[in-house]
Amino acid sequence: MTAPHTLDAAALRAIERADTEGVELIRFLYADHGGVIRGKATSHPRLAERLHTGIGHTVGMMAMNMLDELQDVEGLGPVGEVRLVPDPATFVHLPYAPGAAAMLADLREVDGSPWPACPRTFLREAVATLAAEGHTLVAAYEPEFTLGRRVPDPEGGPDRLIPADDSLCYSTVGFNQLHDYTMALLHALERQGLRPEHYHPELGHGQHELSIRHAPALQTADNHVIYRETVRGVATRMSMWASLAPKPLAGQPGNGAHLHLSLWDTALRANTFADPSDRYGMSATAYHFIGGLITHLPALTALTCGSVNSFRRLTPRSWSSAYACYGMDNREAAVRICSPTGRDTSASANLELKPSDSSANPYLSLGAVIHAGLDGIRRGLDPGDPVNVDPATLPSGRVPRLPASLDEALDALESDDVLMNALGPLRASAYLAVKRSEARSFAAQDAAYEMFHHFRVF
Repeated sequence: MTAPHTLDAAALRAIERADTEGVELIRFLYADHGGVIRGKATSHPRLAERLHTGIGHTVGMMAMNMLDELQDVEGLGPVGEVRLVPDPATFVHLPYAPGAAAMLADLREVDGSPWPACPRTFLREAVATLAAEGHTLVAAYEPEFTLGRRVPDPEGGPDRLIPADDSLCYSTVGFNQLHDYTMALLHALERQGLRPEHYHPELGHGQHELSIRHAPALQTADNHVIYRETVRGVATRMSMWASLAPKPLAGQPGNGAHLHLSLWDTALRANTFADPSDRYGMSATAYHFIGGLITHLPALTALTCGSVNSFRRLTPRSWSSAYACYGMDNREAAVRICSPTGRDTSASANLELKPSDSSANPYLSLGAVIHAGLDGIRRGLDPGDPVNVDPATLPSGRVPRLPASLDEALDALESDDVLMNALGPLRASAYLAVKRSEARSFAAQDAAYEMFHHFRVF
């Protein structure tokens, strides 16, 4: 294949890899407002052209909810088109789909300019806003997933997810029972350039956690899309079913995607969150960032825990966080100050945001976290005193609860000027419409219906 001379070095490398690695079909992937990973694909012979032009895409898809119900959003109907334009730097050969590769894509106007409803653009712009003030956000997800088999319900209801094991938390039995899958997943992630760090069987039946090394914010979100696709793709190739849904099984712990964050001074290449003289090793900037997170948490939760199913997980004493507070190594607080690791304790200073899961669109989630934290820094917000006990043991009302439902979180988002202004009118109206529709649809059904559709999609 001869590549047009207008393509940049990353595009030329993507074309070369497709040529030499036996790629026949290349998926252009994006995350929609429902948190669903969607995309279109180009054939190998058209790759060079499509890297430049993208693939045509109806604007209406960004008004589609996770049940494939199109919502009435002005500007996102049957008239109008955008382009799925891939980022060639994200090219990965898919180990679980022989002959296929993928790239993360932006949604752009027909003339190539940014489209106001593109989630990846939202995060890129948030990163640029942070950079203008001298900061770089480094982040990493800690995703959990449930591995099992999808089987018909004997009573004719929705399909059920039957866990692949019933081992104890961190149990070596769990390591052994799912060893073949775990190794296949590990190798698939490594072949796509992701860097696995930790793995263990988790508390729930069939529940496992495998975390990926930190990266700059946009790459972290891209990595999480690839991670989600790989967890599920490897399971499918092995005749199993994997779900990253927040609560795929009644009576079992939920799946989070806890978000670790650190802020770096771009010029000095130093961790802005670190201050060894502080009792918790945190700087004033870090506390202001925490203050921003705590202030905006009710609204932020609508974006970091973006599904009806998410709020089955956010309950007291489930180590998922149900309270708007922070604390040192407090796994029941929404924001955990993490103990440093390694010899360079300043480099490892970071925060963990616990109300976060894989039903969220990672670009919207991370972008909103940046805007919330930056608001805290700009206004010098005080996070208050740390909570270093289980907040559920304190008198009622002492520590504010997080929203208990998606509707409640959406109400908070709609009232949050900082996040609404950051999202912009088209993106905000579309997100609220899509999520309100999901809340209505699932409210009319039982829990089994809700869990089925979430473990099926996420």
